Amino acid sequence: MNRRTFNATLLTATAGLSLGMKANAESKKPMLLPPRLRPGDQVGLITPASYIEDEGLEKAVKNIESLGLKPVLGKNIRADYGSLAGSDGQRLADFHQLFSNPEIKGVWCARGGYGCARLLPKVDFKMIRRNPKVFVGYSDVTALHIAIQRYAGLVTYHGPVGSSTLTDYTRQHLEKMLFSPVDNYSIDLAPLQKEKALEEEIYTTKIIRPGVAEGRLVGGNLTLLASALGTKYTPKLKNKILFMEDVGEKPYRIDRMLTSLRQAWPLSDLAGIAMGVFAGCERKSGSRSLSLLETIEDRLGDLDMPIIYGLSFGHVDDMCTLPMGIKARLDTTSKSITLLEPWIK
Repeated sequence: MNRRTFNATLLTATAGLSLGMKANAESKKPMLLPPRLRPGDQVGLITPASYIEDEGLEKAVKNIESLGLKPVLGKNIRADYGSLAGSDGQRLADFHQLFSNPEIKGVWCARGGYGCARLLPKVDFKMIRRNPKVFVGYSDVTALHIAIQRYAGLVTYHGPVGSSTLTDYTRQHLEKMLFSPVDNYSIDLAPLQKEKALEEEIYTTKIIRPGVAEGRLVGGNLTLLASALGTKYTPKLKNKILFMEDVGEKPYRIDRMLTSLRQAWPLSDLAGIAMGVFAGCERKSGSRSLSLLETIEDRLGDLDMPIIYGLSFGHVDDMCTLPMGIKARLDTTSKSITLLEPWIK
């Protein structure tokens, strides 16, 4: 395995473990806001799921530095266990150590992949609530987001992983979420997405059911949401806005997961559904399959609530950041999500 030596200016995480605890009862307290990030803050980089190659880690470090932050690498970030970034114990140790360290002001997932759900039974949710800080990632990180939201009551941020490409749109929304919040912030479609929609249907914004809905944001990657069904980490849906995205799944697999959600979850309790761009999920040419949009309309179109497909989040370059647990307004006409309350201190 290649063990490339990184630039000496990088900070390394101090050693130390926090004992994991089983999920306590769902938090009944108000959602807890973490302090905003400021230039010069130390931010921990972890790999709670799949192993990250040197190129990806170097990109993550540069991205953090480009935001004026100081990256601190988790002690086990270079570990590997098959395709995972170390054993469950190693990955959990980095997560706990960086969250409990008062010098670290944020914890950023360097990549997703697979493996976050394996950590949930031993995550110390009480410790997380005692140490509120920014937590960012998407895709497989959905497992940690929904568990933290439910059992720690901390607002976390569904946004780019450290190794994502930070386009102007992605950076703009990321900075507004984590550094410089404003009142009633509206998240609109990425301009480049409108251009891509002229050539690729998956970038098309389609109103499945028109209307305006208000509720707290919950959701993430569809595959992870479906895999959480039947567990104690399944999010509560009453009066929530459910947002979903996925990547590389054929329409019949999207159908299967949405069917599972319908049969296991009271989707009718939702206030609305916002779907991102499902990159790489279109049917193959010549296939008898329904198209992606036909599949989504077939599975969700009869629900009596505002539903829209194609907002600017998911496995795409131009990606907004969504604060989970915050009350928001979904407007299918303006194709926007407006945040109705503070999402960071």
